[in-house]
Amino acid sequence: MVFVRFVAVAECVLFHYADSMHSIPDYTVLYSDNDIAVFNKRSGLLVASDRYDETALRLDMLAEREFGKLFAVHRIDKDTSGVIVYARNEQTHRSLSQQFENRSVEKIYHCLVHGRPLWKNLHVTLPLLPNGDARHRTVVNKKSGKYSVTDFWLLGACGAYSWIKAVPKTGRTHQIRAHLAANGVYIVCDPLYGGKQMPVRLSEIKRTWRGDEFSEKPILSRLALHAYILTILHPTTNERMTFIAPYQKDMDVTRKQLGKLYKVDPLNESN
Repeated sequence: MVFVRFVAVAECVLFHYADSMHSIPDYTVLYSDNDIAVFNKRSGLLVASDRYDETALRLDMLAEREFGKLFAVHRIDKDTSGVIVYARNEQTHRSLSQQFENRSVEKIYHCLVHGRPLWKNLHVTLPLLPNGDARHRTVVNKKSGKYSVTDFWLLGACGAYSWIKAVPKTGRTHQIRAHLAANGVYIVCDPLYGGKQMPVRLSEIKRTWRGDEFSEKPILSRLALHAYILTILHPTTNERMTFIAPYQKDMDVTRKQLGKLYKVDPLNESN
């Protein structure tokens, strides 16, 4: 049986971050029981300790106020929003960690990229080397890189942008961003892999926009990458469980505005 749960509003009210349009909670609770806790986290929040910035705000530390000790079993990038699961005890930690190590976990990401790829789907097997340059980026390295696989699908083009679905089969640091960049595709607001990119502004996508360009605030100004779906086997019941993390407000506003203009919706069930 597939377990699916949507959360449309925040179930916890911790506000440490405000984007240009809305206050966005650090996390919302998608599911919890005695063994696991599943959250939808905001962009800009670490999921576990980071050797480069030990003082940075962390999701596990924030959520432990409500859920007690949490054990990280996987990571998503600090600047990526979306679904993340933690174990609530050591036995569950071992079980979930093994699932991720065995690559039996299914992960689906959505992202907004610049331009329109020439492909409808793309299978990438370029080996990746994390922390491969002076900027700590993950780079393609056919000699020293680790086996890495990502499948991509073009969900729809929206003028100067496109929506893409990414399914990583391995779990390398920055894997999706690095595999896209290696194929000449760059995620919106990704300065690390795509250069200094401008945020998405309504005036640039809506022909009838009549606002004040000097006071306009962007509708999306952070990395447009979202961990959308995660499927695991429950470590105790062995039930197959699928968790879906709704887009954060900034990304969802962008989706709706582009959808009005180009009749493309990345959340369409056929995708």
